[in-house]
Amino acid sequence: MGHMSEDRTKERVESTAWLSRWEQELSEYINTCERCQKENRKYGKKYGLLQHIEEPKHPWETINMDWVTGLVPGGGKENFNSFLIIVDRFSKSMRCLPCHKEDTAMDTALLFWNNIISTCGVPKIIISDRDPKFTSESWTNPYDMLGTKLASSRAYHPQTDGLA
Repeated sequence: MGHMSEDRTKERVESTAWLSRWEQELSEYINTCERCQKENRKYGKKYGLLQHIEEPKHPWETINMDWVTGLVPGGGKENFNSFLIIVDRFSKSMRCLPCHKEDTAMDTALLFWNNIISTCGVPKIIISDRDPKFTSESWTNPYDMLGTKLASSRAYHPQTDGLA
């Protein structure tokens, strides 16, 4: 049948078969179909306006951030299993901050503050994916107060955040 809208799918099923509770079951199936969630705007997150990313004029003015996860925990007392990757769009220099996949948004904010803001200053723009750690209030509130613009890449379109 393909991945069409819920209404068109119901019309197609209605013309070929009858099952009790089929409408409810069909809705539940469509709501759990990963491909439908990604491709159908009705179910996925709404996109903002596409905007050109202006090239920064100074180091650490605009940065990209992303995660490297799924690593084998390292030795030592910390046993890190992830990295927070931060790339300066001006110089293309990169910082890899060891962390834990299980860290909270507050842990991430403190890691970023202690290792980037304290040494490089407050960025004007932070570009990241839509990871819950980057969209939570404990991450967004401090940067709103500092005047930093938090830009999210489009869902399922990692090229936006390609530097990190």
